[in-house]
Amino acid sequence: MTIIEGIKKEKVVAVIRKSSEKNIVGILEALAEGGIHHVEITAETTNVNTIIKKAVANVDESIKVGAGTVLDPETARSVILAGAAFVVAPTWNLETLQLCQRYGIEHIPGVLTPTEITTAYEHGARMVKVFPADAVGPKYIKNIRGPLPHVTAMVTGGITKDNLREYLDNGSAAVGLGSNLVDASKLKTETDYKELTARAKEFIELARKNR
Repeated sequence: MTIIEGIKKEKVVAVIRKSSEKNIVGILEALAEGGIHHVEITAETTNVNTIIKKAVANVDESIKVGAGTVLDPETARSVILAGAAFVVAPTWNLETLQLCQRYGIEHIPGVLTPTEITTAYEHGARMVKVFPADAVGPKYIKNIRGPLPHVTAMVTGGITKDNLREYLDNGSAAVGLGSNLVDASKLKTETDYKELTARAKEFIELARKNR
């Protein structure tokens, strides 16, 4: 199963900010126990390459570790060499997409307008990230899917338990969940990690309800 197929099947990608070498393995294991196996560790995180390397080396291969908030090809190359299985961005950058294609790594660029969506698709993006989703809302995805039904879109930005289903029902293939799912700075105790697993299960159950 490819990365894109896996994301479409699971429907949820965890966006992890401000993690560390000390907690990243625990975070990923807690998420996986809750049913979330696709994660992006954001590139502005201190020592992100070291964190990605540690994650890839210490978690089950069913957990797909990607890098998020990748703004340029230089950063894309560094996280790929660290072991990132896929690369996500908040913006559209052709050079970043081409770099990822060169390495055989899926790149999910950030887009918002119909022109950006079409441009990314025409250059080979097999999935795009509509961001910030909460600026346009679920109905926007339905409107986009009308003239562009062939484009696979994930939405990120302001996704909650209250609106996740609506985004999926309106045509989004998956959702990206940030602080509403994971707040790495607040994970201190075993109870915190158990609560993270419980939140992951809640989101997965919502995502898997029949449309």
